[in-house]
Amino acid sequence: MKLSGWGRYPVLEARVHAPRSVEALQALVRSEPSVIARGNGRAYGDSAINPAATLDMRHLDRMIAFDAGTGQVVAEAGVLLGDVIASFLPRGWFPMVTPGTKFVTLGGAIAADVHGKNHHRDGSFRECVDWIDLIGAEGEIRRCSREQNRALFEHTIGGMGLTGIIARAAIRLRPVESGWIRQTTIPAPNLRAAIATFEESQDATYSVAWIDCLGRGETLGRSLVMLGEHATRADLSPVQARRPFETGAKRKRSVPFDFPSFTLNRLSVTAFNKLYYWQGARKAGVEIVDWDSYFYPLDAILGWNRIYGRKGFAQFQCVLPLAEAERGLSALLEEIAETGAGSFLAVLKRFGAQESPFSFPMEGYTLALDFPITRKTLALMERLDQITIDFGGRFYLAKDSRMTAATFRASEPRLRDFRTQLDAQGAARHFRSAQSERLEI
Repeated sequence: MKLSGWGRYPVLEARVHAPRSVEALQALVRSEPSVIARGNGRAYGDSAINPAATLDMRHLDRMIAFDAGTGQVVAEAGVLLGDVIASFLPRGWFPMVTPGTKFVTLGGAIAADVHGKNHHRDGSFRECVDWIDLIGAEGEIRRCSREQNRALFEHTIGGMGLTGIIARAAIRLRPVESGWIRQTTIPAPNLRAAIATFEESQDATYSVAWIDCLGRGETLGRSLVMLGEHATRADLSPVQARRPFETGAKRKRSVPFDFPSFTLNRLSVTAFNKLYYWQGARKAGVEIVDWDSYFYPLDAILGWNRIYGRKGFAQFQCVLPLAEAERGLSALLEEIAETGAGSFLAVLKRFGAQESPFSFPMEGYTLALDFPITRKTLALMERLDQITIDFGGRFYLAKDSRMTAATFRASEPRLRDFRTQLDAQGAARHFRSAQSERLEI
């Protein structure tokens, strides 16, 4: 069947297996020359596609155990983060770390070592993972944790499925008093002001900014910085406080067709960005919003990836080290503004310190932008790649769909050690994806 990631680019032919038990999964791993696991298909590119054998994990979706004292959930890899929230938020528990969609599987979250709006405080998903049951090349299951098979544990988190197949995992949730978020919106007239706001808000649990990537001159990088805290009962209205975890059902909208390719252009994106910034600045201050709106605004629009048209889109996401972040971000934004190929879904976040064998985050700032697939935007992203490398940054493999092997090597000094680990585990040729082949991992 034809498969793609969330960006709908590239589209590849692949043989797909959908095992319904761990035993069936083990048998497939033993019988196929090479495999890769695929969760809910929310990686943007080709990291969860193996043309020879892609293993659809969505039938392995059982939650096995829960410890109400520690908040630990034991579950199979195909469980969606949204299912965890639906099951445990009413009991007063929420994911410790969450990406910008709840439609990601636990296995995918671990393989990509996803991050959220709280990385500066709580780190990436690896910080809430207690252990992993990993299927190796011979079909054997190994328990991996900080105490057992530690090297394999550390390389699996962020290893993009290349160390083995995650069958089960134990993760920890955080206790919360409600399903509401106390959000503070702070307009920042330019990039320097946005960075200053992030730096002054290190105590905030959550922080994220929408950034206008077409601003120029004095408005280069103007942003709306949104801070967040889990609301306590004291923050809520009397009505909300009586049922603090009932936030009401959100109305779902859908994109019923692929937008024409001319829809997203410099004029339309510029107009959208000006309006969005003006509306956000007008509403600046503190408000109480539901958890779904704060963490997952795009999940309310089913099929939003169709906005970019039939050819799909690519996301460019990099992280720049703290010392180079302002200069590097300025160079990236100036290049985008000069080209006029702006993104209306542009996000800026502050990362805290992290040392990992292969995970994406480092202390600094990460910028994520979506571009429709055209020759112009593909050429632009190659220039953005080089700027990122020039400033000591690196790229998020869960969002990549078009980087070259040479670019990846230039940005990733940890690649040799990662390859050595794959060789040591006998995984180097058995767990492969279209992405790993393209990037020569």
